[in-house]
Amino acid sequence: MADTSNRAEFVRFSLDQGVLRFGSFKVKSGRMSPYFFNAGLFNTGRSVGRLAQFYAQALVDSGVEFNMLFGPAYKGIPLAATTAAALAQHPSLADSDVPFAFNRKEAKDHGEGGVLVGAPLQGKVVIIDDVITAGTSVRESVDIIRQAGAEPAAVLIALDRMERAGADDALSAHSAVQDVAKTYGIPVVSIASLTDIMAMLDGDAALAEYRDAVAQYRSCYGV
Repeated sequence: MADTSNRAEFVRFSLDQGVLRFGSFKVKSGRMSPYFFNAGLFNTGRSVGRLAQFYAQALVDSGVEFNMLFGPAYKGIPLAATTAAALAQHPSLADSDVPFAFNRKEAKDHGEGGVLVGAPLQGKVVIIDDVITAGTSVRESVDIIRQAGAEPAAVLIALDRMERAGADDALSAHSAVQDVAKTYGIPVVSIASLTDIMAMLDGDAALAEYRDAVAQYRSCYGV
């Protein structure tokens, strides 16, 4: 029940923060989507602190064994830091102090040098990001983690759009999330998914006008 509650609360929180919006939006793929999710709009201390609590709860609920977090530059950096702080306060983790690390886009040739910042990569590492689109960030992160001798344990994201890629007449067999899970043999844990958005639309008369458009979009591109 905790997982279901966390997912529903996150969708509502995203809507209240203006991160989740309904209407007509041209997304990165070029499609016109009836909804839009922009995690970059979690941009205040209070909102990103609450976001981190949702990430922490989703990770705990997943049952994934982990030792630390890794945030790919750039979006994953604040997510790794704030979620590590939220995990340290989580009641079920007995004051665990979860390490985190992140990468730079370009290596430094002074100071500590290299592309990695933070705790040494070791043990089972959870990659944290906002969404998975092409999976490029995950691939780079997996390479970095493995090169350090550590083990990618899971990918933790905010929203799974449950959407197939490609042209309308040549859609991919799987979503980007499914492809990542299959390619790297690790679970992808999401705070919420399109299923949870649909559940909110089903239960909220004030949002009923958007339900058919989202349902139609899901029937065309969903998995």
